Amino acid sequence: MTGPLVPFREIVLKVHSRCDLACDHCYIYEHADQSWRTRPKAISDEAISWTALRLAEHAKSHALPSVSVILHGGEPLLAGPARLRHICEELTKALDGIAELDLRIHTNGLQLSPRYLDLFSEYDVKVGISLDGDRSANDRHRRFADGRTSHPLVLKAVDLLRQERYRHLYLGLLCTIDVANDPIAVYNALTELEPPRIDFLLPHATWDAPPARPDGSATAYADWLLAVFDRWDEQGRSIPVRLFESVLSTLDGGPSLTESLGLAPTDLVVVETDGTLEQVDSLKSAYEGAAATGFDVYAHPFDEVAAHPGIRARQQGLAGVSETCHQCPVVRSCGGGLYTHRYSSRNDFDNTSVYCGDLEALIRGVEQRTAAATVSAAVTDPGVLMAEHQDVTRTLLADVHLELDGQGGEAWDEAWELASALEGRSDALDVVLGHPYTYTWLQDCLAALREERPEAAGLALRLPSYLAAAVVRAGLEVPVRAPYRNGRLWLPTLGELRLTGLGEHGEAEVRAAEKGFLVHVDGREPWHVRADEDSGDWRPVRRLGGDGVPALRLDDIDPYRDCFGLPVRERLGSREADGWSGRLAEAWQLLRQTVPAQAAEAADCLTTLTPLVSGEASVRRHGYGALGIAVPGTPEELATALLRGFRRAKLQALVEVTDLYAQDGWWTHRAPWRETPMPLSELLAGAYERVGLAAFEPAGAEQARPALETLARAAELTVSGRRLLDELWKESDCG
Repeated sequence: MTGPLVPFREIVLKVHSRCDLACDHCYIYEHADQSWRTRPKAISDEAISWTALRLAEHAKSHALPSVSVILHGGEPLLAGPARLRHICEELTKALDGIAELDLRIHTNGLQLSPRYLDLFSEYDVKVGISLDGDRSANDRHRRFADGRTSHPLVLKAVDLLRQERYRHLYLGLLCTIDVANDPIAVYNALTELEPPRIDFLLPHATWDAPPARPDGSATAYADWLLAVFDRWDEQGRSIPVRLFESVLSTLDGGPSLTESLGLAPTDLVVVETDGTLEQVDSLKSAYEGAAATGFDVYAHPFDEVAAHPGIRARQQGLAGVSETCHQCPVVRSCGGGLYTHRYSSRNDFDNTSVYCGDLEALIRGVEQRTAAATVSAAVTDPGVLMAEHQDVTRTLLADVHLELDGQGGEAWDEAWELASALEGRSDALDVVLGHPYTYTWLQDCLAALREERPEAAGLALRLPSYLAAAVVRAGLEVPVRAPYRNGRLWLPTLGELRLTGLGEHGEAEVRAAEKGFLVHVDGREPWHVRADEDSGDWRPVRRLGGDGVPALRLDDIDPYRDCFGLPVRERLGSREADGWSGRLAEAWQLLRQTVPAQAAEAADCLTTLTPLVSGEASVRRHGYGALGIAVPGTPEELATALLRGFRRAKLQALVEVTDLYAQDGWWTHRAPWRETPMPLSELLAGAYERVGLAAFEPAGAEQARPALETLARAAELTVSGRRLLDELWKESDCG
């Protein structure tokens, strides 16, 4: 198995191998592996010391910022306060100065008392308690050996944890599901105890020993959980439920929050009471010795265990699931289910989960219930998309401010203070910051700052040019000292002024004046510039449009316009610029006639056209609203180029403001327009473009439909991505 070693960040330390309950669903005592019978009851001092040593060297070797140690059993409290204190002392001392130590204990609570909790408070040991619901639910499995109930003692333990002096130690409740129990009664009983978190656990089972299904339903566990989900949702999700939050996270493109779901590699190892090192404990449900590695803390560092084939098998992500799972649309959320639950004596672990039907039903059920609320509004509302993309630009500006961290000196501080002062005085600053090439400038600034390039601060100090443009646009009598370079003063969205005879570099004071602005450079009298007049020295950004054509800037000046992956045209002559206006009018009329809805949306969203020498733009490092266009010969060719550019720009903007897919490139997909498979991002882009251009390119529309069918089966799409796919189906059907 290839790939880098995944360090352990979580250690399950078995401090006692016996229990004071006789739960009939316990995977340690009631399932296939009975190795507990030969282990010492309590962990030895030697095993404790070696575990602390191995963990410290592992954390140091991998520069881990923190590690979690879960004190476990059997029932860990049977180890007694003195031994538990010794464990906490050894671990704390070993990790001091190396990594933060997150100590936890999972207990049935029967032995819990103030003497334990005072110890746990001293070492900040968080306490999780196993409880399966109300008394009838809990008594179904969690009883003493003589059949007596354990429920009152567990409630007593929880009540103790809820006291003010111990509340900070209360980690949560762990509930093993039994579908014979009433899900709402179970949930209500748990929430009444005000846990910081609830973990619902599927009972450990395999294909050789499948889970109980009293009514024969293939989705009994999903139905049970969805009933709980509905109540949890109705009550405002006031208490975190790890299983539900994990599903919601993965549906939205985020990580799994539990080992039982998702494709993240395992980073856990178990230390038994005799010092042997084992894989995840649940494997004891599969067969005798399933969790064994042959290693122990006395002779083997954790890195050796991390390289064990059994550990690595649970670190392969998508490559580690069965072929059936690999092709399943929900595998990114379920991850093939818990590794143990895939076992069969016939195919080992190369199977779907024994809970496969439940996991799919649960994930789809949660998605159906939450999609409307979780889908990004930018997917369906063009106005929201524009606003959110402008927020991205503002975030980039804030990031530049943070990354500069004083490198810009007084000049940056003054500019930043002025930017704050201009907020709210007009919408002019919004217009300038919303200019598509402002986004490009900020991206370049951030890259230069993070790479510590010498020109980084200078790039950032172009901010006053943007502020000067905003002041002029708003007509504010606020002086701004803006830099000029190579004898040119550039005001984004407005134009460029040649400062003849004033040197290559310096500062010019810009102040709004009637129909333009005043410019003052030290050593020369101020002069007035008309913003809309081409005077030779002043070259304004021209405007296109009118008479049914959207008002667009023809920006052939901005130094950051060269972001399309193709050469841009230099300043157009007046006659050529007028020709652009005429061709644009003809093309836009064709768009309004052929694709009126898209034409109307483009008119609202597009702000800027930049002439290219030739070809179709591919690299898009600009904000939403700009198109790079090489003017084709006919109105139909220009209309097609405009629409293609708009579709590409819109999808790029969506990708930047919301997660449409996750784990892009983990799978590849066939597309009708290419022989070799491609990642989902390329398939979606191709389908999105072809659906939009169906009226101009019918052959592409025919290719789009099978691509949409492939996308419908793809695991990578998030809830927002699936909503976009729904919109594409509607658009395709209308076409």
